[in-house]
Amino acid sequence: MKITDIRATTVAVPLEAPLLHSNGAHWGRFVRTIVEVEADNGLVGLGEMGGGGESAEAAFRALAPYLEGHDPFELEALRFKIANPTASLYNNRTQMLAAIEFACIDLIGQHLGVPAYDLLGGKIRDTVPFASYLFYRYPGPKAAEVRTPEQLVAHARALKEEHGFSVHKLKGGVFPPGYELECYLALAEAFPDDRLRYDPNAVLSMDEGLRFGKAIEHLNNDYLEDPVLGLEGLRLVRERVNVPLATNTVVVNFEQLAANVLRRSADVVLLDTTFWGGIRACVKAAGVCETFQVGVSVHSSGELGIQLATMLHLGAVLPNLTYAADAHYHHLADDVIEGGKLRYVDGRIPVPTGPGLGVRLDRDKVAEYVELYRELGGYPYDRDPGRPGWYPLVPNERWADPTVTLSEL
Repeated sequence: MKITDIRATTVAVPLEAPLLHSNGAHWGRFVRTIVEVEADNGLVGLGEMGGGGESAEAAFRALAPYLEGHDPFELEALRFKIANPTASLYNNRTQMLAAIEFACIDLIGQHLGVPAYDLLGGKIRDTVPFASYLFYRYPGPKAAEVRTPEQLVAHARALKEEHGFSVHKLKGGVFPPGYELECYLALAEAFPDDRLRYDPNAVLSMDEGLRFGKAIEHLNNDYLEDPVLGLEGLRLVRERVNVPLATNTVVVNFEQLAANVLRRSADVVLLDTTFWGGIRACVKAAGVCETFQVGVSVHSSGELGIQLATMLHLGAVLPNLTYAADAHYHHLADDVIEGGKLRYVDGRIPVPTGPGLGVRLDRDKVAEYVELYRELGGYPYDRDPGRPGWYPLVPNERWADPTVTLSEL
């Protein structure tokens, strides 16, 4: 089996509502690039990458000479061919490598007639648990704003009733830390038997991070994720706060993982199949974490069904996945895979059992969301549509005003 062609297509898939985060917002849609790698046996493997547009499509097309004639089984060679560690200092191809690796694993699985998890060591669980992943948000066409503690609790309760979540993660760093603490405490009071986690995307000052961490020590926390910036900042918080610390921002490669092992800053590493350069890299990283007793969860970077499938196959094979995974997925209004969105059952999503990644494209949906992208274009992830001209500092002091109804912005 040899690769004969690669295609990249940008889509914009609607969210139920615009989601706020510390750096800006998801503006009511996810813009993703779908990658298709075709082999000489007629099979097509699927990959996915965040962002997109003409530049991403052109970048993938430019890799065609690297891939033509390459055997999809030769994944280690692919890694150096696409993302040589020194050459990548100049071309930053790690996320592109991930999308192509997804597609190659999909091709191998289809060729052999086995699911991806069988290529990764075999599954040890049939379903993967997920957290509710709560965001403050602007109102959408069919979704209310989330701004107050009461609205947040109501939103979490609705998600729990619909999807069965028993772990709740609050994406913070939007409003002043004291206000977000009120919201977090309200979640804890409303769901005393559930587990909690908080992630302000590293925009708290050291003083704010310590104060927040101390204030939640008595709660049923999974972890406090990236309260402050950097490995050294996390280490200082970890020394003073009796809550496990987690990161998805400063342990995203093996050199950083080694630094965290030698001088522990984070107790839990959220592995991302895109950030790390593929599913296999995450499996390797999880092995290191197992050896040195670093906890493992799975990060979400705004996936559609293709990347969600990679997260599910990853979750299926990791013995040390002791935390529920993150997913933005339930915030999507639709998907581009056949059969529509994958469904949660009791807070878990079943791992696809079909060959390869186990998902295929719905061509009509792809065409629909290609058109939506052409109509709306991309958006700046690091800007907030409700606060023109705003951008955050790190540590931040330019918080949104929690007294202002978001629908008025």
